[in-house]
Amino acid sequence: MNNKNILITGGTGSFGHQMIKELMPYKPKTVRIFSRDEDKQHSMKMELEKEPIFKKIEFVIGDVRDYDRMYTVTKDIDIVFHAAALKQVPTVESHPYEAVKTNIFGAYNVVKASVVRKVKNVIAVSTDKAVKPVNAMGMTKALQEKIILSDDLSKDGTKFCCVRYGNVLGSRGSVIPLWNSKIEAKQPLPITHKEMTRFLLTLSDAIDLVFYSLKHGKGGEIFVKKAPAAKMTDLALAYAELKTGKKDYPLEFIGVRAGEKIDEVLVSHEEMRRAQERKDHFVINRENDFDITSLKKSLKNIEYDSSNANHLSIKELKEIMKKLNWVL
Repeated sequence: MNNKNILITGGTGSFGHQMIKELMPYKPKTVRIFSRDEDKQHSMKMELEKEPIFKKIEFVIGDVRDYDRMYTVTKDIDIVFHAAALKQVPTVESHPYEAVKTNIFGAYNVVKASVVRKVKNVIAVSTDKAVKPVNAMGMTKALQEKIILSDDLSKDGTKFCCVRYGNVLGSRGSVIPLWNSKIEAKQPLPITHKEMTRFLLTLSDAIDLVFYSLKHGKGGEIFVKKAPAAKMTDLALAYAELKTGKKDYPLEFIGVRAGEKIDEVLVSHEEMRRAQERKDHFVINRENDFDITSLKKSLKNIEYDSSNANHLSIKELKEIMKKLNWVL
């Protein structure tokens, strides 16, 4: 990434903030932050104005829904990190077509502009909710993956890859700020279901996965980082104990919301047929790119979901939260 021009769509979100931090040791030529929220861009400028990397950052207002704007903002860009999305499940359930416009049409605009501008690498951020989707957000992200990785792109010189991960703790819209507000109001912590499990990833791990895919991607792959999981009840109790000192802080089971699953899947059993396992990752190849002669090296037809992943104990969750300063 040294001396490269980098574009981050949705760059004022948690992903963009962390990406800027992780890019500091490198020497990018330019980092272009592209988002539609003027206020968030202003706040980000204030946060970063004293950092050495600030002089290399360009802030551009616009929306991935607008192809002309995407064409403009991709000028001279070498690498695109595509993180712009509508991702809040309840909101998207109520307004699905808005997610279609951002997550699907927006992704197509990113692809089209990147090909025309001869961008070298495009890494799109996806989610476990795109696997066997049951909600509108997951369905639009599944189609986004298909658009990013469509077969006919390989001839155009741009490498397209996706990264897929679960809940990123500490990100904007995550459950930790909600629980913190409930504790401060001396209210029970809301949990949708006592058996609900989720994959857990730090923001730093999420960026590491992007860098890994940039280094190892040949084009057309989905990269998945192996991640621990936890019961949401254990996560809530761990957070409450750190915040209040109480081991038995009250929980309130509010019922599964529209579009939610009890467990999430990062790699389906169908995808496992064409996935390869590495030390810390799964790499899912496109169906047409999978070499049948390597079938014996592929994985068993068992999906990788949050019920069968390694589960963190309350003690382990507390240690992670303290280390990463997640207690607000």
